[in-house]
Amino acid sequence: MSAKAVTLVVLNLGLLGLFGYLMRRSELLSYFKNGRWWLTFFSIAIITLMDELTSVFYAPAEAYRFIGPSAIIFIAFTAVFIHYMTTRLVEIAGILEHHGLIGGGVYSFSYLVLGPTVSFIAVSSIMVDYILTACISAVSAIENISSFLAASHGVKMGLVLGIIWAVAGLNILGIKENARFVFAIFIAATFVFLNLIASGVLALDAPALARLQEAAVLANERLHAGDSWFGGYNLFIASVASCILAYSGVESVLQTAGLVRSWREISKAYWFLALTVGIVTPVVAALALSAPIDFGEHEGDLITFYATMINGVPFGVMVAALASFTLVMAVNTAFVASSELMERVAHRYGFQWLIATNKRQSLYHIHLLNASFFSVIILITAGSQAILADMYAIGLIASFCINMGSLLIYRYFKGTVEIQFFTSRLVTLVMWVIFVSCFIFLAGLKWHGTIMWAAITGAVLAAGLLVAQKRAPEIREIAQSDSEMAMILYLAQSDAPTIRLIFRRPWEQAVAQARDNEVFITFFTPREGIPKKMAVNHFRFPRRQTSLYNRIVAILKVVEYELPDRLVMVQFGWPMSQWLDRLAIGVMVYNLMRLPKLFPRYQFDINYRPCPPKVG
Repeated sequence: MSAKAVTLVVLNLGLLGLFGYLMRRSELLSYFKNGRWWLTFFSIAIITLMDELTSVFYAPAEAYRFIGPSAIIFIAFTAVFIHYMTTRLVEIAGILEHHGLIGGGVYSFSYLVLGPTVSFIAVSSIMVDYILTACISAVSAIENISSFLAASHGVKMGLVLGIIWAVAGLNILGIKENARFVFAIFIAATFVFLNLIASGVLALDAPALARLQEAAVLANERLHAGDSWFGGYNLFIASVASCILAYSGVESVLQTAGLVRSWREISKAYWFLALTVGIVTPVVAALALSAPIDFGEHEGDLITFYATMINGVPFGVMVAALASFTLVMAVNTAFVASSELMERVAHRYGFQWLIATNKRQSLYHIHLLNASFFSVIILITAGSQAILADMYAIGLIASFCINMGSLLIYRYFKGTVEIQFFTSRLVTLVMWVIFVSCFIFLAGLKWHGTIMWAAITGAVLAAGLLVAQKRAPEIREIAQSDSEMAMILYLAQSDAPTIRLIFRRPWEQAVAQARDNEVFITFFTPREGIPKKMAVNHFRFPRRQTSLYNRIVAILKVVEYELPDRLVMVQFGWPMSQWLDRLAIGVMVYNLMRLPKLFPRYQFDINYRPCPPKVG
């Protein structure tokens, strides 16, 4: 028996033992707790993995077409970059959980930080991606098997629609059954890909190793080909942008956070993806692109042809079948993630009929609407997705830009006081710059897709803002807030010659002791909800369309006009965060230094009051 045969036998026996052990675990995929079914990190990871894994079948050839052999190096670099970026998505999951916003991904986070306008742009960007994932994957699944089966265009269209509605039915059956089915496909994918990688490594020869070395040299030359640093950066961005679709779908884990109990499950899922598809994709790409293949003739079936070349036609047919199955599972990921996204939007704006569930906890109304909409798109385009495919990259990068930008703004104002897991702000800034650069590059290169993405975004934004005017949850929060005149009337009842205004942030201890000449003032963002009223002299005012400094000035002017005969003492809480951790502290203090010139009769104080000891 040859060394290759021995290696493959040992590998497959090891995999059989591993999956035999996993299948004996009762709560491997889901478990019941607190009256509902929850998925494990393993379940949401393999649901997303099925989406990411589809890119193996087209991304290497696409990247090679744009940047040549250096694609081997840039695909590997992009894998490290994207999966390191997912640490920021874990951080966002923790922030959302702290604020009680479970699920919704980029939509929920952009809504929390930037408000409804940007959040609707996020919704449109990510929904475009899910629509295209479902449509393109369904069409590609049929195209992969059509090379073995002769079929007319009408039959192909019928099969594509059949895939869409079959996956919709799978989701209507419930997420637990969905996870079980995906796990079965994951087992098959693991056997096929590890056999492919093992065979490819054993097939490496001196010419293949020389091509890998040449790819490294060409990648280095490409980075230094520009006449200046700016020119080199442009080539770097073009290279990364050409490879970034190899890892599309990675945001789906954050999108489905509502299916797990904690942000820590999200962290585990991203680690699993980094150690599986984050390694498989660049390795398979390197093996295939270093093989002696005419890439011009095999751009559409590169991996299938490579599998046939190293292990024969039966194995090539097996890889083609796996490609079709994983593409069908990418349709499934689009259904799961888009339903979670739309559930968050519908819940926020009160469309309860849309988020009704059946006895299997399935959002069946959303799944039926998605299937109908996906079918309409496929019929309109007749299965041709050329321009829409360009939109896919634009929407994906736009969602990354919004996520990273929102995280930077959140950390600027909030620091780390609210979160348990946080990352470097400097690295996040570098990532945001790279994503914005990729967006600009792709927007200019694929301007047809950019125009269509902008048109859909504009339509969703306009519709969303019309809905928000009447159904936004901020309206209820603002209605519960206090008025400036209520505060003035409270202070006017006191006979004391001195009144004290104490400003506190929403998350701080608001009131230590109620006094008739003393009020505590809290400004809150309606999107985060109104803080609890701690005592009768605690007044909460919403922040809308203006800065915190301007709201403080407005309050002080009202007091100055209504109570001109009183001595006013203004107190601000001592900023406890380090300025490096929260730069907004420095900006806030700088603005407060301007107040004595505007109100020379007032006394200003910044001090620290310890919380009173708890009794009992």
